[in-house]
Amino acid sequence: MGFGINNRLSRIIKPKTGKTVMLAVDHGYFQGPTTGLRDLKKTVTPLIPHTDCLFITRGMVRNCIDPRSDVSVCLRVSGGPSILGELSNEDITTSLEEAIRLNAAGVGMSIFVGAPNEDRTIANLGRLVSEAERYGMPVLAVTAIGREMARDARYLSLACRIAAEIGARFVKTYYCEDFYKVVEGCPVPIVMAGGKKIPEMDALQMTANAIKEGASGVDMGRNIFQSDNPVGMIKAIRAIVHKGATVDEAFEIYSKK
Repeated sequence: MGFGINNRLSRIIKPKTGKTVMLAVDHGYFQGPTTGLRDLKKTVTPLIPHTDCLFITRGMVRNCIDPRSDVSVCLRVSGGPSILGELSNEDITTSLEEAIRLNAAGVGMSIFVGAPNEDRTIANLGRLVSEAERYGMPVLAVTAIGREMARDARYLSLACRIAAEIGARFVKTYYCEDFYKVVEGCPVPIVMAGGKKIPEMDALQMTANAIKEGASGVDMGRNIFQSDNPVGMIKAIRAIVHKGATVDEAFEIYSKK
């Protein structure tokens, strides 16, 4: 890999630990003003000092993020359907030129393996990778889960391996039983998706399990910004990911208001 793509990746996955704490705040691209992100600027601003990278859309970067912030951006570049439609019916919605203008460290999009538009989303990933590589821009592939798909190691291994084969530089996927098998079958870094809001202790345990089984960090959203103590929660996640803190130690960090 050349200097540019390595430099951008190092702004997301920190070389000192080989890990990342990404904050996913892209939900509005299909959910609208979801709980916790109605006022995105108010929610995200206090979390930025504890975040390695924001996963966010261009509209929210422009309108809600202070350009002086010392945080990298991975730009969500796919979209199309809302929660009212067929979620797999996505296209590329943001150009690489736009990503470069916004000084993005990476771009990300979803693939829907096993969903009605599986082939188009995977082909879209291929086109995005081909263009992004010309500019030294790493691509994150998000293994979105169709309504009928099980979140098990067999399915997630399939989706993550396809993403890597098509050329994604890193992959976002869900935690599952035997997660290490998913990691073993994917030659690029995997970041764990936080998924729906669960109790804080459970989210911390899931994070610790994922890191122990080989994840290169997390891209977590609702389990941070929907927490009753978002700053404490992201600090706790950070302690597990970058410092190897135990779940109990992390829960103490979260509990401090």
